[in-house]
Amino acid sequence: MKVLIIEDEIRAANRLKNLITGIDSSIEVLSILDSIDNSVTWLKNNPHPDLLFLDIQLSDGLSFNIFKQVNVNCPIIFTTAYDEYALRAFEINSIDYLLKPIEIGKLKKSINKYYKLKSNFLNDGFNTEFNKILSNLSLKSNIYKSRFLIKKPDSLLVINTGEIAYFYAENKVTFIITKDNKRYMVDDSLDKIVLELDPSLFYRINRQIIISVNSISKINNYFNYKLKLDLYPKRDNLNTVISRAKVKEFKEWISK
Repeated sequence: MKVLIIEDEIRAANRLKNLITGIDSSIEVLSILDSIDNSVTWLKNNPHPDLLFLDIQLSDGLSFNIFKQVNVNCPIIFTTAYDEYALRAFEINSIDYLLKPIEIGKLKKSINKYYKLKSNFLNDGFNTEFNKILSNLSLKSNIYKSRFLIKKPDSLLVINTGEIAYFYAENKVTFIITKDNKRYMVDDSLDKIVLELDPSLFYRINRQIIISVNSISKINNYFNYKLKLDLYPKRDNLNTVISRAKVKEFKEWISK
């Protein structure tokens, strides 16, 4: 069996590779890819693997964007360290998913599940079933979070997503900044939040910030082909730089 690993954390990718080959030395890991762009290029120019291990959050965005650019014709095992929302969908629709840090026992079960599915379907039948999975997953992903519940000392407050300018993380705490420049602490991480929001309205520009399209007041060219955003409401000490690797995806998002 030939597998492909798409994972932007080098240590996690190498560990997964070692676990896979330790379970079955006949399995060949074709490559380890760390971004959407690299993955799309590889998949367009190489025969697809028998099985793909796919992380959800990559260095240049969500891995679901790969499917918008290339027709993936192999089964996938998703890997994730977070996001209960996505996991609920994957439990029903995916070949399988693995929660990080990956346990060898669960990895063995996932690989055995692949072999069982493969034995039950001819190649065309297997691909048909897998396309149904992706179709169902796409339909489910259109259900986005519309509000956040904020805990206050003596009450609860509901913030609609339409009121939010951006989210940012600081010292492992996540905050919401509303359009009227109010700040609220929220329990969830940016990793979890970004998968719950409508991607046509919100975008994670870097590790620290998820922005609403309506929060952008100016897009500035920055050194080394990066971009830097002026956001409204303005707050000091926010890193609003978009890396060179994410500039193309950001421009595509902003021009939709």
